[in-house]
Amino acid sequence: MPKAYLISAYQEIHNQDALAAYAKLALPSLTAAGGTFLVRGMPAAVKEHGKMQRTVLIQFDSLQAALAAYDSAGYQAAMKELGDNAVVRDIRIIEGV
Repeated sequence: MPKAYLISAYQEIHNQDALAAYAKLALPSLTAAGGTFLVRGMPAAVKEHGKMQRTVLIQFDSLQAALAAYDSAGYQAAMKELGDNAVVRDIRIIEGV
């Protein structure tokens, strides 16, 4: 069964305190759901039409595990810490090859 990846690219961060509160809940929630954080932070280099923005990459054992982690009560509670406008981000869940 292929692995799956949750990729989160932060386009804008408006409230660092809300982001910190979110991270405090999100990290243990996603790791408890089987996620392994592979990347978290700013790019070392940006090429082509890339943007210098915070990026997070989390690996899961399957697509179903990644989707369940995102929908879990713990992660949804973490997302409430962001409110409606603390961040603007693009989240993608992609199945590996």
